[in-house]
Amino acid sequence: MINKKNYKVAIVMGSQSDYSTMKSAVKILKMLKIKYEAKIVSAHRTPNRMFDFAKKAEKNNFSVIIAGAGGSAHLPGMIASLTNLPVIGVPIESKKLKGLDSLLSIVQMPKGIPVGTVAIGIDGAINAALLSASIMSIYDNKLKKRIEIWKNKQTKSVKKKPR
Repeated sequence: MINKKNYKVAIVMGSQSDYSTMKSAVKILKMLKIKYEAKIVSAHRTPNRMFDFAKKAEKNNFSVIIAGAGGSAHLPGMIASLTNLPVIGVPIESKKLKGLDSLLSIVQMPKGIPVGTVAIGIDGAINAALLSASIMSIYDNKLKKRIEIWKNKQTKSVKKKPR
């Protein structure tokens, strides 16, 4: 059960360069007044850090984990295999395959290890933050209202006719 006073979202990524994409998730969480922590946790270069983070995530009051990963993109799946919290994978756009490699790696998890997967790049990071907020709003009516206000602003920003 989510403790409304302490819940937060973890935003993890495999490298510093991934932050240029993942900072869009940070922006949305800030707008919605959701606590978060951003960390670099590489499945390949810092496996012990990743393991420790994933095993302690629930105890550390995280409710949802957003994991951005590029290339072989093992981070979201590895974390999902170590925690019972919802994990949302954000495929990071790569130079060679434009993130398609990451998308396919994240979306093709074996049964029993679910990872929610969003679009490649910044749009995916934004949607991961919004999906995290939606999950957390199940137990928080004030957050649900903030999401509704955000969506209404988005709707009003769409023009009725092209100019």
